Amino acid sequence: MQYKAWLSGQSAARRIAAHMRQPEIMVFVPALSLVAFWLGGSQALVITAIATPMFLMLAGAIDLTNTGQEPSLGQRAQIVAVLERAMREAPLTGRSTACLVLQFDEMDKLVNRHGRAAQAAVLAQTAERWVAMVREGDVVVQIEGGGFAVALAPVQRLDLEAVIQMAARLQGALAIPFSVDAARIYATVSVGFCLSARAPKQSGLALLEAAQIAADEAAHHGPGAIRVFSAEMARISADRDAQREELELALDEGQIRTYFQPQISTDTGTITGFEALARWHHPERGLIPPSEFLPKIEAAGLSERLGEVMLFNALSALTVWDKAGFNVPRVSVNFSCAELRNPKLVDKLKWELDRFDMQSTRLCVEILETVVAYTADDVIVANLAALASLGCQIDLDDFGTGHASITSIRRFPLRRLKIDRSFVTRVDADREQQKMVSAILSMAEQLGLETLAEGVETPAEHSMLAQLGCNEVQGFGIGRPMPLAESSEWITRHISRKTTFPRIGGRIRQGPAPL
Repeated sequence: MQYKAWLSGQSAARRIAAHMRQPEIMVFVPALSLVAFWLGGSQALVITAIATPMFLMLAGAIDLTNTGQEPSLGQRAQIVAVLERAMREAPLTGRSTACLVLQFDEMDKLVNRHGRAAQAAVLAQTAERWVAMVREGDVVVQIEGGGFAVALAPVQRLDLEAVIQMAARLQGALAIPFSVDAARIYATVSVGFCLSARAPKQSGLALLEAAQIAADEAAHHGPGAIRVFSAEMARISADRDAQREELELALDEGQIRTYFQPQISTDTGTITGFEALARWHHPERGLIPPSEFLPKIEAAGLSERLGEVMLFNALSALTVWDKAGFNVPRVSVNFSCAELRNPKLVDKLKWELDRFDMQSTRLCVEILETVVAYTADDVIVANLAALASLGCQIDLDDFGTGHASITSIRRFPLRRLKIDRSFVTRVDADREQQKMVSAILSMAEQLGLETLAEGVETPAEHSMLAQLGCNEVQGFGIGRPMPLAESSEWITRHISRKTTFPRIGGRIRQGPAPL
């Protein structure tokens, strides 16, 4: 009974405190001062005028951190405290809150293109826009990583649709470009949020972390995505973090290794180079195919780390072949968009070439056709131009599978087109395949580009491609991807066989060969 009475007293005290925190309580201060003057004269008036505000401040009616006159930009600790108080008072007031986390899409791209000063200016102007537009009592906070968090002032009815509308309004505030040093900068944000009623725990910190998880999920589906927190999302986020740790460990411990696939001339049969390909030797699952782990590498933001490993191993392989007396003109390495967007790429590449005392002409940079299709990225365009000026060969990989136009192809300093294997399969027997390959080869010839066909698996395909005029071939029919140790043996066997190879044939000038 005493415990129930104590709980009742505590509950009553909390209800009184909650009412005392309402701004409307301040209207009674003048009336209270007037009563004090009637009863006790001027001395009572002075005491009441001083003591009443102090009492109300201690009770929480006056909040010095947020006066309610206008929203302000606060700190992470403040927003946690605001959310904590709102959730603690929810059973008494019947009001609920929500937390939104907003993350800029491709902020690294903005920094690479415009610099850190521009990033700071965009963040400052963003804060001004959002602080000016949110409701009275909302709190806007800049958090680590260049993002923002917003705590909504508690209201009686806060549903999913209302928060989605708020998220869309915050995104819309960035529709007008930012002006930084006479430059117009466009930016978008992805938004994740969580309603207080759906928080994994009833605490301010848990609510903020749930919104952060939702924001991370939105960023994976961005730009400009909006996601609401769910328990399943938390599991996915945990799995993603564990997957990243596993991939980092694989890169650090050398589980992801470099294999090499040969490329040969259709005219002479000589080796023209090797392509460096990534293979993951998992300690438990065995050999994992690239199609399974490469997208995960990209999603985890580890493409540049993988690129560093592949480049080092590729240049190391050239050194090994040179010491063995083999004539391998060049090695090809695939470069991801993340690497090509790095303004320091050329400097890093020069350092690696100097480190191995290797001529730049022996490195071939392979880029996907999807990269060429997006020519608006000036950093990529500048990097490829600088690499070509340095002497590196630029290859367009998987040609024919993307959406690159001739205009976009000509904007890049390409030297060779790699015809995708989908056009090569059964090219010896399929007239339509021959027509497609002939068209690609004719276009390449007119543009002054060399050609290499991928996925060659049979002597008949090899022969037909040679007759159609393709310069080089690569595929299982020539040689499978192999570790560096096995490549030396393959080169030795190929050289010994090459002396017995008949000339495959000259180029067909008048259409495809008859079936």
